[in-house]
Amino acid sequence: MTYLLNDPADFAVDALRGYAAAHPAHVMPAHGGVVRSTETPENQPALVIGGGSGHYPAFAGWVGPGLAHGAPCGNIFSSPSASQVYSVSRSAENGGGVLLGFGNYAGDVLHFGQAAEKLRAEGVDVRIIKVSDDIASGPAESHRDRRGIAGDLIVFKIAGAAIAAGADLDEAERVAWKANDATRSFGVAFDGCTLPGAGEALFHVPDGQMAIGLGIHGEPGIREVPMGTASEVADLLLNGVLEEEPERNGPYSGRVSVVLNGLGAVKYEELFVVYGRVAERLSEKGFTVVAPEIGEHVTSLNMAGLSLSIVFLDDELEQYWLAPADTPAFRRSAAQEPSAPPRTGVHVPGEDPIPEAAEESRASAAGIVQVLEMLRDTAAEHEEHFGRLDAVAGDGDHGQGMAYGTRGAAKAGSEAAAKGAGARTVLLHAGDAWAEEAGGTSGALWGAALTAAGSVFDDTRAVAAPEIVQALAAGIDAVVRLGGARPGDKTMVDAALPFRDVIAAEFASTGDLAGSVKKAAAAAQEAAEATAGITSRLGRSRILGEKSLGTPDPGAHSFSVLMEALGSFLSSSPGTS
Repeated sequence: MTYLLNDPADFAVDALRGYAAAHPAHVMPAHGGVVRSTETPENQPALVIGGGSGHYPAFAGWVGPGLAHGAPCGNIFSSPSASQVYSVSRSAENGGGVLLGFGNYAGDVLHFGQAAEKLRAEGVDVRIIKVSDDIASGPAESHRDRRGIAGDLIVFKIAGAAIAAGADLDEAERVAWKANDATRSFGVAFDGCTLPGAGEALFHVPDGQMAIGLGIHGEPGIREVPMGTASEVADLLLNGVLEEEPERNGPYSGRVSVVLNGLGAVKYEELFVVYGRVAERLSEKGFTVVAPEIGEHVTSLNMAGLSLSIVFLDDELEQYWLAPADTPAFRRSAAQEPSAPPRTGVHVPGEDPIPEAAEESRASAAGIVQVLEMLRDTAAEHEEHFGRLDAVAGDGDHGQGMAYGTRGAAKAGSEAAAKGAGARTVLLHAGDAWAEEAGGTSGALWGAALTAAGSVFDDTRAVAAPEIVQALAAGIDAVVRLGGARPGDKTMVDAALPFRDVIAAEFASTGDLAGSVKKAAAAAQEAAEATAGITSRLGRSRILGEKSLGTPDPGAHSFSVLMEALGSFLSSSPGTS
């Protein structure tokens, strides 16, 4: 359990604040994360890495010369929001573009991807590296589709060293992918972790057993086997990662580096016992080990477990792995970057000016705020139910995420409207807030949907019914585009696409907005219920997809509930039928 905390909901923020205060020579706070305390050299690519909190020293602990330029940090085990990623990136970028790095998890893919789209729209060159080292999460032939665990350290260290050595964005991206493709990891857990303020671990491993192939967000392993000795655990992990060793010819000739990573409760002495066997076995097999790292690098709060990562080195990767770095949590000799001036400021969300809006658009904005407040109330009413659906094959946070997201969207929309914002700007502010407050996959998707819907409107004129239909379609299209889901993957898309198709056909036929929404919502509800008969093929729950059989997808179900509420709201509002 976590012994020292104030409000559990503020734990990640409080920890980040204390971390920045403890390391002022290396970092300074930015919205939702930290950046280097010195300016990024002009035209140098900015390496921005991140993920959920609860994994320290990943990711904020790796900000400094020779490694990262900034790190957005989400809530416990939740992706940082697109707004947080954007702010840290804006703060770190200085003309050389941005290399975004994160573990390959659905929420991170969506939020970092949304931030990248916004940065690119502003003319910033952005590249994305999704670390995918975990051999337990997919077959070898789909290595880049796997999830990222402790290999994050290897990939980001090598990419940061390449940048410090003068690599431009193209070169840094190439080196990062090369490091990712040369890295393999495998983990084991002996017991689950406990969220701050919770009285029980997210999962338990039966006595005398160990879970193989754990995740780092509190997910259990893919199977359980009898508990082994330290040497037996070492053999299990090493045999797993070495199954994918490349042939020893050409650039690779048996030189490797090792990261033996403790997940929180397995301490250094235990890791050294395990590493003694790993080193012995590697020597027997003719490997040369270069600068191994043994310790806590990517943790999972207080999880009892460890992981083994190996990077198969060539001369280039070895050079960058050995290069200097100077961060609060990872140091290798003294970094030799040129001196840089002190940072003078960071991007602060919410301080951008509100564009001028016509009176007609402000009136429409007031109606949009009412809709957002209705969605907030609906999500709050169904929060517990949404959470129970998500707990079947996920982590049970969907109800909370929807409640947080709608609450943030309603608040941001209301505040923007009070400052004179028009319809477009109110929805853009609401979309940013939904993504930031909710976090996770649904936060990113709903945030993107509101942003795309807002782009249909205009601050210079009132919103008409045809534009509302167009905006709903644009929002759903953004969900499909950003999330990458298809019908049958058991996601929100299974309900959203029927809704989009029915409302377009109904409105074209009748011109009745409220009636069209209600019919489309009924189609979405029917489609959401039908997802009970399929297994999940996308997102975090895909690993445990069979467990979802018989239960509707929580994202599809919550979408249908909110759209049903929207139809009822429009039916009771004058001028919408």
